[in-house]
Parts: sequence; structure tokens; C-alpha cells
Amino acid sequence: MENPDQLHEWLEAIFSSIDRKDAAAFVDFLTPDAVFRFGSAQPARGRVAIQEAVQAFFSSIAGSRHELNHSWHDADTVVCEGNVTYDRHDGSDITLPFANVFALRGGLIDRYSIYADVSPLYQAAE
Repeated sequence: MENPDQLHEWLEAIFSSIDRKDAAAFVDFLTPDAVFRFGSAQPARGRVAIQEAVQAFFSSIAGSRHELNHSWHDADTVVCEGNVTYDRHDGSDITLPFANVFALRGGLIDRYSIYADVSPLYQAAE
């Protein structure tokens, strides 16, 4: 990313694909042999496996909205943090913090790591 505006637009496009629950568009941001890890889950490797894992997660939620708070980058790494509001199938929602680290290769994400505790998402709403 050449400037902060480009980085912000790129990150917004990634999170938009997630918030639309569009797993096919999401994996277009990844290298064909990317590694994707969400929290403490086992890593998924390759676009097909990642798309399946992401689609499975999407089916567990009614929707999501990401709010990006900060981002940093150097030549081959992007780090961002923010809050994500998950809409549950029971009609309630919950907002949780996240931090993501992207290792880049050829302008695409080669390693996508999400640092978040989503266990509260699956607890009964209070």
C-alpha cells in the first residue's frame, strides 16, 4: 500500500466481503496457497479450504459489521484492529474486539491471522 488511504480502502474492501458473507470474494484477497487462522482454530490452507471454513463460520451468524480503528503496514505486513458486531440467529448481537495480521506476497494475503476471542458469540444472550 502506497499511502494510508489505499490501505484503508483495501481493508474496507476485505471487511465488506466478510460483512456481505461473500466467501468467494473474500478468498480473492488471498494467495492460492494462503494459510488462514481464526483465533485458536486449526489453520485452513489454500483458497478452497479457506472458503469452506469461512462459509461454515458465516452460517453460524446472521451477519456482521466491522469497524476498523487502527492499521499499520510495512512492505510485507499489515496489522489492523477494530471491533466487530456479530448478529446472532436469535436476533441479538454482540460487539467484540479483534486484531488481524496479514503477511503479504505479490499484493495478496499469504497468511491471514485473526486474534479474537469469539467464544462470547456462542454464549446465550443476556
